[in-house]
Amino acid sequence: MPLLNRRLFLGTGLAAAAIWPSLGSARAQTFDTDPFALGVASGCPTPDGVILWTRLIFPVEPVPLADPFAPIPEITISPMDVFWEVAEDEAFSRPVRSGIYRAVQDWGHSVHVAGARLEADRWYFYRFRCGNAESRVGRTRTAPSVDATNDRFTFAFASCQQYEQGYYSAYRDMAQRDLDLVVHLGDYIYEVSYGAHLVRRHGNGWPPTLLGEYRDRHAQYKSDPDLQAAHANFPWLAVWDDHEVINNYANDDAPNVIGGDKFLRQRAAAYQAWYEHMPVPPLASRDFSNFKIYGRHGFGQLLDIAMLDTRQYRSAPLEGPDGPPQRTMLGDAQEAWVDATLDASKAKWTIIAQQTLLSERDTKAGNATGYNLDGWDGYRSARTRLLDSVRASGTANPLVIGGDLHAFYAADVKEDFANPESATLATEFVTGSITSDGPSQASIATALAENPHLKFASGREHGYAILSLSPQKAQADFVAVSDRKDPNASAAIFQSFAVLDGMAGVNRL
Repeated sequence: MPLLNRRLFLGTGLAAAAIWPSLGSARAQTFDTDPFALGVASGCPTPDGVILWTRLIFPVEPVPLADPFAPIPEITISPMDVFWEVAEDEAFSRPVRSGIYRAVQDWGHSVHVAGARLEADRWYFYRFRCGNAESRVGRTRTAPSVDATNDRFTFAFASCQQYEQGYYSAYRDMAQRDLDLVVHLGDYIYEVSYGAHLVRRHGNGWPPTLLGEYRDRHAQYKSDPDLQAAHANFPWLAVWDDHEVINNYANDDAPNVIGGDKFLRQRAAAYQAWYEHMPVPPLASRDFSNFKIYGRHGFGQLLDIAMLDTRQYRSAPLEGPDGPPQRTMLGDAQEAWVDATLDASKAKWTIIAQQTLLSERDTKAGNATGYNLDGWDGYRSARTRLLDSVRASGTANPLVIGGDLHAFYAADVKEDFANPESATLATEFVTGSITSDGPSQASIATALAENPHLKFASGREHGYAILSLSPQKAQADFVAVSDRKDPNASAAIFQSFAVLDGMAGVNRL
């Protein structure tokens, strides 16, 4: 088994593993601290199963060194057997599935159980046990069957949760809602410290570059009780954006770092840490040089969700707003997959879940123009191909959701953004940030004035969005917290919109 460098364990108070003897069963060890301190989660629901997640974590006591610059001795962490159980009731009086999962050092002692042979479209409860330690109880829900004529589905979507810039009161509110699913669109962690009036700190403050450091950063975020509650109450779908690795990276390159093989090693470490902390299917290989996270998730005849990856395969950024037609945001393979997925979708609502604002956004007032080239405005030919795919597929009700911009947006996705009278191909909703600093009111006002297809925009609020779907209507609710700097902040819906079946476009309620 590979060895871990002890220095990585001592960098923060959230060390990433513990020294345990090999267990013959999941009941054989006694622990003084809670190995389930990072909580539990579930994700990727299907009609007959769901992924169950936890990660075992323990503090490691510092070892005094005579020479502080001497190499720190490496240690081997033993495998640990984790008992898991699924039941129909919270008291576990009606168990339905159970087993033992061996958590190993190579995967940071993370647990990814593919819980299968469950009934479609129903709630279940789950928990984990290792030695004398038992996790909290989680609640999850399987997807409706493929042919189900379900008449409602409600999910929240969120992004951009810089740990230092605010508390996670939005997740506390989310955990109390009547939801079927949570979709996270990236920037789950931040690699950098920035902003004013910070309410808490990133460990030692250094940006992570190594696997152990990314593990520690994820563990710090996962330690938040409000985030844990939202994970424990609903299944999640998740994709990454840039801050899970480094700000504004594109494929194998990133600003202000050495690209090529060195950056790809850092990216692979970040991808592995993301995997180890997300309720995604178990992997057989440790090759994170190309980690596929995009995919389709179906929920009966009512809803299909296509989750995209707009970071791993994109072309290098431009200094101007356009470039050769072959430039891509998604990569050739993912573009072909999107074409096939949209063409095959027969659901009443098809959601394209990606990281940012798809619609054009001119950021300069008057005759001058300016664009965020890190977003779709820097990949215009790729956006055109995506919209051509939406049009050609004949998808009944395409909706686009995103995050990234730390502001709430509602938009009509136009066939030609330069012509307000052109056809509306889809409807778009972008969530504001959970905590991350938002744009100025002046920039929001300019965006609304210069882009008539943007029907609503606000950067003052912090929170998340909810989409409630029925065969007749989709309703989007924007939820804001009263004060992101207040750990006891309240939250409420501050703006709602409707999209009617067969009529693309934003209707403000």
